[in-house]
Amino acid sequence: MVEMFPLRSEDAAYNKLKGMLSTLGDPFTRIISPKEYQGFRIGSDGNLQGVGLFINAEPKTGHLVVLSCIENSPAARAGIHEGDELMEINGERLDGVASEAAAQKLRGRVGTTVTVKVHSFDELGSPCIREVRIPREVINLSPVSSAIILHRAPDGHVSKTGYVKLSTFSQTAAMEMENTVYDMENQGVQSYILDLRNNPGGLVKAGLDVAQIWLDGTGTLVNTIDREGNMLPINMIDGHALTRDPLVVLVNEGSASASEILAGALHDNGRATLIGHRTFGKGKIQSVTELHDGSALFITVAKYLSPALHDIDQVGIAPDVQCSTESLNAPRLDPFKVRSSESNLERDSCILVAEHQLDIQESKGSAS
Repeated sequence: MVEMFPLRSEDAAYNKLKGMLSTLGDPFTRIISPKEYQGFRIGSDGNLQGVGLFINAEPKTGHLVVLSCIENSPAARAGIHEGDELMEINGERLDGVASEAAAQKLRGRVGTTVTVKVHSFDELGSPCIREVRIPREVINLSPVSSAIILHRAPDGHVSKTGYVKLSTFSQTAAMEMENTVYDMENQGVQSYILDLRNNPGGLVKAGLDVAQIWLDGTGTLVNTIDREGNMLPINMIDGHALTRDPLVVLVNEGSASASEILAGALHDNGRATLIGHRTFGKGKIQSVTELHDGSALFITVAKYLSPALHDIDQVGIAPDVQCSTESLNAPRLDPFKVRSSESNLERDSCILVAEHQLDIQESKGSAS
């Protein structure tokens, strides 16, 4: 490229390549610098230094939006919310900036700060633009938190429902999910709520491994389809579920990528009822090639379809039952708190809807 174009720096070369790739019309086909690629790989070990935001480019507009804030992170304490649009980082406009590049700008040494301008909504629901200064800290990305809900059915019977919040799909997600389910089974849990709201995804393999914790048999977990229409199913191999207790899954607009694959696998295999709102709609499969200088080329080569052949990419997955958007602003779960009359879980309308659905499932099971 140096021979073909009058390029005087690596940044100029990357910008030229980014311009060439942008003509393909796919914002996810891109090249990222060595520093950006190193940042992209951070998180699989469960820790990073930053502000605690998951961001992604909105497929239709390219705007960088917040998928979720890690609970008690600096960003959450600063009042950043799901759905906020990032406009500037340290005074630099983010027009045309890839999500990994923006995430790299947010990361940094513990004790430093970053200034972010966001397009948000105030308490009255009116749009506003505000600038916030956020400190960087060590962020713990432990993917699983849980609680036991003591649930009273309409007939007066009291049962235990296991609430499991899965916040991201790191390398440890399946192992931690397995340990959580084993522990809850030993405590006599009789039904489960799996919360995938605001889970932006992560390692697809981790999502498939989590699915097999809940599923039996050799059914399809997800299908892949390339640009020529060739479809390849990814199936379980002699799956043995850790529990067959009734299950509902909570999803919303912040549930993306591996979250959508997991939700589709559990729903289409008849294992779970989906409750909430239509998911984000990120179902692209990418080939990642690390180049000799440490940069990486991401090329979209196919997309995912659910086991029932529903398109995920730019469509999302529709829930079986919707719930009030009030749940999106509900106080966050204390992952170590067993529900009491004052628990935050009682104030989450989607969990109340989930409990009602579990009552229905259990009554059908009793009738049969």
